[in-house]
Amino acid sequence: MTKLRDFDPANYLTDDETIAHYLADAAQEADPDAFLQALGDVARARGIGSIAKEAGLARTNLYRVLAPGANPSYHTLRRVMDALGVSFTTVTKSKDAAHA
Repeated sequence: MTKLRDFDPANYLTDDETIAHYLADAAQEADPDAFLQALGDVARARGIGSIAKEAGLARTNLYRVLAPGANPSYHTLRRVMDALGVSFTTVTKSKDAAHA
């Protein structure tokens, strides 16, 4: 029997464009845990220890902030996103999507 390895998105997040698309797609999900998971994947791809340090968080706290079910403050999210070198961008929804 062939044994498959677990898929780890962090292994494929190797450039800024891929990371931007990955986070944008995750932000479109209704489940906020999807975005937190994506931020965690990017943090692991970029080096969780250095991201935690740059965000001013202990490594264990960064894992906790990005865990499913976490409810990080906007300030904490901004610190993590700044450390990752990414930011929020907003666009208007089409009228059909806004009323769905």
